[in-house]
Amino acid sequence: MLKVAALYQFTRFADPAALRPGLVEVCAVNGVKGSLLLAPEGINGTIAGPAAGVHEVLTAIRALPGCAGLEWKESPAESLPFGRMKVRLKREIVTMGQPDVDPLARVGNYVRPADWNALIADPDTVVIDTRNDYEVAIGTFQGAVDPGTRSFGEFPDWWQANRDRFAGKRVAMFCTGGIRCEKSTNYLLGQGLNEVYHLKGGILKYLEEVPEGESLWQGECFVFDDRVSVGHGLKPGGLTACGACRRPVTADGRQHPDFEAGVCCAACVDEYSTDDRARFRERQRQMMLAARRGTRHLG
Repeated sequence: MLKVAALYQFTRFADPAALRPGLVEVCAVNGVKGSLLLAPEGINGTIAGPAAGVHEVLTAIRALPGCAGLEWKESPAESLPFGRMKVRLKREIVTMGQPDVDPLARVGNYVRPADWNALIADPDTVVIDTRNDYEVAIGTFQGAVDPGTRSFGEFPDWWQANRDRFAGKRVAMFCTGGIRCEKSTNYLLGQGLNEVYHLKGGILKYLEEVPEGESLWQGECFVFDDRVSVGHGLKPGGLTACGACRRPVTADGRQHPDFEAGVCCAACVDEYSTDDRARFRERQRQMMLAARRGTRHLG
């Protein structure tokens, strides 16, 4: 069985570019694939491979400046959910576009998965899903507010437009693995809120630890790899990803007249040009040919 590890760590990297070659090498040597982002504010990503290989990469990451306390979420996979390994340099490891936001200065109160249900069931608590609209569409917590944002950078504007709705309430926030809430809770504290909470380890840790019979989670959780979604116990869900926009597609969505495998789905049918569609169709053809040969197309 292969291992998938989702991780992040906010820390100060004086020279993120200098760290990249070592991470590329340790991943290659250990047969690990996935995606890692490096920025002056830290590291973020998901990797997968043999359990021993993933362990070696995590050990290397924990040796980076400020990463000794790195935490990650593990889940099993029957096949590698990534085709290659990417280690990229970014301005932010999760893009919010707020220069004054600093999770290293302060964040909201962490809430363990075992205590989350009691908090969000309290009528004095407003629960906010900080993920993108297409993620929320396939699953969220019962009673959670959906900001309807298409990117995390839209969240501050949404908050400013809606903050009066939540006056006098404590705010509980959640996201996939916890990283967005590090920034969103810091942002709300900077806006003058006092009672701000977030789910420690995110949805992934909740689905791992809370029994399905006690869960307030509804639907599946979108993940940024070939599994597309996971459910309780972190078991792979039943969704696929659109070959063009990468949004999740349900079984019913695959029957929609606007769906074309590898080319478009109902959500993105008007978002790409004719030339784009031609490229997507050729990529899909190459992928099918590779599958028949028993190989994986990386295009």
